[in-house]
Amino acid sequence: MRFGISTHLYHDRRLERAHLEQVASYGFDAIELFATRSHFDYHDEAVIAALGGWLSETGLTLNSVHAPISTGAAGDNRRETFSNAAADPGRRQAAVAETAAALRIARTIPFEMLVVHLGSPGTTSQTGDNTRSAACRSAEEICRLAEPFGVRVALEVIPNELSTAGSLVTMLEGDLDAPHAGICLDFGHAHLMGDVADTVETAAEHVIATHVHDNRRRQDDHLVPYRGSIDWDLALMTMQKIGYDAAYMLELANTSTPAAILEDARGARERIERTLAHP
Repeated sequence: MRFGISTHLYHDRRLERAHLEQVASYGFDAIELFATRSHFDYHDEAVIAALGGWLSETGLTLNSVHAPISTGAAGDNRRETFSNAAADPGRRQAAVAETAAALRIARTIPFEMLVVHLGSPGTTSQTGDNTRSAACRSAEEICRLAEPFGVRVALEVIPNELSTAGSLVTMLEGDLDAPHAGICLDFGHAHLMGDVADTVETAAEHVIATHVHDNRRRQDDHLVPYRGSIDWDLALMTMQKIGYDAAYMLELANTSTPAAILEDARGARERIERTLAHP
């Protein structure tokens, strides 16, 4: 099994070589790049080339890229958000265009998976951000753009009506002509929305990626596993039951210091490995 760290841990700053060195020093072998231009300018070829060098030098692989959801980190008053499910055609097309730009990282650095939010978390179709027809159109376009790069598209379970496990399964099986697409099982979001094990079983054979983090079922804390209230033994047993064998990607918030979070994450990884080794 493979474990990685999302650069979400460093999302409030520019990504640097030292961040990748730090991730590698705690025994992780892959990253997911959180594609936000204030964090990593995926429009800049020189920046992408530099990342390729850092990965080679640190021995890390780029497992996946998280498609852009905003122009900056939370708290930045200049921040704009993207919704590929927006009813407004201009907003929808702008979101898809940013995703296309992030996908072009694969021309320089191959990666396996593009993780995509459909619409915006915590909003409904009434806001105009989460329109099902727009989401389906965007998902089709993104999957078509990803195919020439050999990148699979993982639609993430997030807290909105478009992105429950059941809604995503319906879309994948009935609405999209995208045989290589699947679901990113986000444990923290599933916990906020209901029962994690039920979510895993609903998504079942469509799960191709994960975001691993915890919370106390009040807000999306992105805590290290076992620091919230998810029943990890049950969740992991259910992942084994559906035959999941791809990467476990820890998407953690910097609640203290990256070093402290990574140390805690290393311990959580060891617990997860023990659980998966002895079901």
